[in-house]
Amino acid sequence: MTILYDRIFAGGTLVTPNGIGTGNVAVKDGKIAAIGDVDVSKAAEITDVSGLHVLPGVIDSQVHFREPGNEHKEDLETGARGAVQGGVTGVFEMPNTNPTTSTKEAIADKVARGTARMACDFAFYVGATAENVEELATLEREPGTCGVKIFMGSSTGSLLVGDDDTLERVLRSGTRRVAIHCEDEFRLQERQPLTYEEGGVHNHPVWRDEESARLATERLLRLAKRAGRRVHVLHVTTKDEVPMLAAAKDYATMEVTPQHLTLAAPDCYDRLGTFAQMNPPIRGQEHQDALWHAINQGIVDVIGSDHAPHTREEKANEYPATPSGMPGVQTLVPVMLTHVANGKLSLERFVDLVCHGPQRLFNIAGKGRLVVGYDADLTIVDLKRKQVIEDSWMENRSGWTPFHGFEATGWPISTILRGMTVMQDGEIVAPGQGQPMRFMECLPQA
Repeated sequence: MTILYDRIFAGGTLVTPNGIGTGNVAVKDGKIAAIGDVDVSKAAEITDVSGLHVLPGVIDSQVHFREPGNEHKEDLETGARGAVQGGVTGVFEMPNTNPTTSTKEAIADKVARGTARMACDFAFYVGATAENVEELATLEREPGTCGVKIFMGSSTGSLLVGDDDTLERVLRSGTRRVAIHCEDEFRLQERQPLTYEEGGVHNHPVWRDEESARLATERLLRLAKRAGRRVHVLHVTTKDEVPMLAAAKDYATMEVTPQHLTLAAPDCYDRLGTFAQMNPPIRGQEHQDALWHAINQGIVDVIGSDHAPHTREEKANEYPATPSGMPGVQTLVPVMLTHVANGKLSLERFVDLVCHGPQRLFNIAGKGRLVVGYDADLTIVDLKRKQVIEDSWMENRSGWTPFHGFEATGWPISTILRGMTVMQDGEIVAPGQGQPMRFMECLPQA
C-alpha cells in the first residue's frame, strides 16, 4: 500500500468552514493534505481522536510575556509553555517588554529568541512611540511582525501615544491593521488621586472609569477615519464603546477577553483583591452583559487573553502600588469552552473568535482554519471533560491564575503544531518548536 500521508487524525468531530462533522485529517509535510473520509491505510501514523473535537489551532492575538531572561518574570519560553498547555498554537506578543520592541534590532532579537525557545508559533507587535513614527511603515513589515501596537493610556511599560497629533501621525505611517489600547491618558492623570481614597483596589474601575475608555475610543475612531487606517480596539470593556464600534465596522474591529466575559465587579475585587486588577479594569455586570450581547450580535471580532502575569509578591502590595495584569493564555480555551457548555455561545462562534477571526483580521498566512493547504495546527478538545483549574496547573512563572477553583467543562487534550504533537494529556512533549507566523500582506518576494 502506498503511503501518502505522514499522519492521520482519525475519527474526530471536525470544526471546519463547512460545518461540524465526523471525519479524518491527513497531514503531509506539516500541512493539511486531506479532510473527511480519508483512507487511514495510506498514513505512516494514525492517531485516534474519536470522541474528541478537532478545532483549528487556537490563536491568542494578545499576550504580554514581559521581561526576557528574568527568573521571576514571565518570558517567551514559559509563556509559550502555558500557551500549548492550554491548547493555543500561536500567539501575538505585545511590545511593552524590557527592552521595548520598537526597533528593527529588537524585533529581530525577539524573533531569534522565539525560534530558539518557544513551543508555539508567534508574532510580535511593534510598539509605536513619538520617536519611531517615521520608521513604523517599514517596521510593521519586518518578518515575524503582526503589526503596530499603540498605547493611548499608560499601562505597564513605557510606551505611550497620548496626544492626537502623534496618534494621527502614527495612523498615517503604514498600512497594516493597528492594535490600540484605548484609555484616555489625560483623564487618567486627572483622576489618579482617586486611587488613594478608601476602598483600595475597588477604586481601580473608578479611576480608570468608563468615560476614559469611551473618550479614547471616540478619539481613535475619528482620527482613524480621517487617516483611512484600519484599527483594532483591544480588550473593550464598556457598554458605551459597543455601538460606536458597531457603527465603524468598515474600518474598526473589536476584541474582548475571557476575564471581562467571566469576572465582574465588585465580586472579583471582593474575592481576588489586587489579583483582579488589570487595564482596562474588570467592570460591573451591565458592562459584561453588553459584551456578551456584542458577541451574539456579531460585533466582536476576536477573543484575546491579554495574558500579563505578575508575581504574587508584586500583586500582594497595597493598591495602588500594585501592577495591573493577570495570566490568561493557558486558561482561554477551558474558560471559553465552559461558556460554550453553558449555552452562552456556540462552538462555531468560539472557533470564529479564536481561529478564523485572527486569521481574517490580520491576514495570517496558512493558519486558523481546517482547510487543505493550511498548516496542520490543531487544538483537540474534550467538550465533556470536567476539570477544576488550579494554580498548580499553571506553566507561567508567577504560578497563579484568577480562575483558580473554576470548574471547567471542556478541556484541551492535545496541541498539534504543523502535524506534530506538542502537548498531550497535560504533558509538553516537544518544546521549542515555534516558528514566526507569516502574513499575506507582507510575504517575501520570490
